Amino acid sequence: MEPVELNEGSYHLRQLRADRRLDDRPALIEAFADPAHRRYVLNYRVRTLDEATEYIALRLAQWAGDERCSWAVAEPATGRLLGEVGLRELDLVAGYAEAAVWVHPAERRRGIASTALDAALRFGFGPLGLRAVSYRYEESNTDSAAVARRCGFTRIGQEPEPAPTGEPLIRWLRTA
Repeated sequence: MEPVELNEGSYHLRQLRADRRLDDRPALIEAFADPAHRRYVLNYRVRTLDEATEYIALRLAQWAGDERCSWAVAEPATGRLLGEVGLRELDLVAGYAEAAVWVHPAERRRGIASTALDAALRFGFGPLGLRAVSYRYEESNTDSAAVARRCGFTRIGQEPEPAPTGEPLIRWLRTA
């Protein structure tokens, strides 16, 4: 599927970019260098411009392969990267996805994650026709718990397998 841009009013949800007009790579490197970000996002390493370029290319390929819808959460007037939100583990036949969201360390505690995730969920339950979206996070990630509550997810409980960190993984679910 082709990437879709979403206008959330306060934020613009668009593709991650690295071109002459807009380059998200420095902000990606900053975000992925943050200790809190590294604690919870273990499956990606973005330390250099080359790794950031690969990350951006991966997200575009995931859209094209119907694997993941991913949006850069951007400040609408400048395009400055504030975070990323997505629907991963996308299964259009089963009508299922798992939500993912992170916010740049300099932008946290402003409601960006909830606003962006709500927009992604509207797209998922609307045009994509999803029937259920789950949201999982490590038990100590209280910010993610707050995002889940604000976005209307219902707490299901602890997953049988822990997170890669060894910490209990908490699962929430939202249905259409």
